Amino acid sequence: MTERKKDVIIACDFASASELYEFLKLFPGEKPFIKIGMELFYAEGPAIVREAKNRGHRVFLDLKLHDIPTTVKKAMSVLSSLRVDMVNVHAAGASSMMAAAREGLGEGPLLIAVTQLTSTSEDVLRREILIDRPMEETVMLYAQNAKNAGLDGVVCSPLEAAAVHGACGSAFLTVTPGIRLSGDDAGDQVRVMTPARAKEAGSDFIVVGRSITKASDPLAAYRRCVEEFLNN
Repeated sequence: MTERKKDVIIACDFASASELYEFLKLFPGEKPFIKIGMELFYAEGPAIVREAKNRGHRVFLDLKLHDIPTTVKKAMSVLSSLRVDMVNVHAAGASSMMAAAREGLGEGPLLIAVTQLTSTSEDVLRREILIDRPMEETVMLYAQNAKNAGLDGVVCSPLEAAAVHGACGSAFLTVTPGIRLSGDDAGDQVRVMTPARAKEAGSDFIVVGRSITKASDPLAAYRRCVEEFLNN
């Protein structure tokens, strides 16, 4: 089983392998936990994950699978061969799909479910997705479904991390994007928090993208996130 300790994950949302490798050169002697998402995976394929693992990085493969249970099970079986440390599905796919994902992936990597995207507001939840329950209530139900399906945790806003732990227990992981260093632009995220506040809120892993990748000094920004989230 992948180690469950708290950590900072860098969202490496780059368009090519060369961009990723140039970025990682900025971290001499360090092997940060990195997130490889759709853009990079679709551009480079499984080879980008294999190379990142060969270079000593832990990898969160952020593909958010959401399909019928059989398809997701088969896809997860393929992804298991990449030795990823963490991978995810959409909790909206419901319990049978999540259970199938767990079966296909096996028990090694951490399997987590996206509850609601951090770009989704209460207004969008009601008006466009047609969920008339409050955001927190929706997230809690999705988290409980994920736990019952055998998943290790959820992706949620840091605003909901404490409530997820309250509903599902302290061992159930909260992986929280929507993290910005103080003074940084929120971009297209709606429900955001600093690393220090995410720590106070109970996040287990924080996912930090532009606050590190677009910083004038990415290594310093990364170390600041680590200091705020892990060492304070």
